[in-house]
Amino acid sequence: MALTADDLARLFDAFNRHDIDGVMSFFAEDCVFNAVGGPEVYGVRFEGTEAIANAFSGVWKAMPDAHWAHHGHFVHGDRAVSEWTFSGTNADGSRIEAEGCDLFTTANGKIVRKQAFRKNRPLVAAGA
Repeated sequence: MALTADDLARLFDAFNRHDIDGVMSFFAEDCVFNAVGGPEVYGVRFEGTEAIANAFSGVWKAMPDAHWAHHGHFVHGDRAVSEWTFSGTNADGSRIEAEGCDLFTTANGKIVRKQAFRKNRPLVAAGA
């Protein structure tokens, strides 16, 4: 069973509900997630479902209004792409809104690798 574009739409709907169980149901046990930022060439790498679930939950905790709008998806064989516009508000009231994408590798209907990329925009100051 292969992952489909409709599956990816459901994944992002779960991200927007902040539904960690729904999100993680799309990931293989041995999955790898390379986040948008970090000190390494690949950003920060999270390996395995527990580490990845904690990373996603951390975003929702830091930005309770985190949202991926206008998400669109396509799948070609074992590779897939999702494009989106991310927005969220930090505890200090500063906001981010930036376009981004995820590159996925899949196997047996599950995500085995997720690489996230996002435009590097300055934060919008609180009250602006």
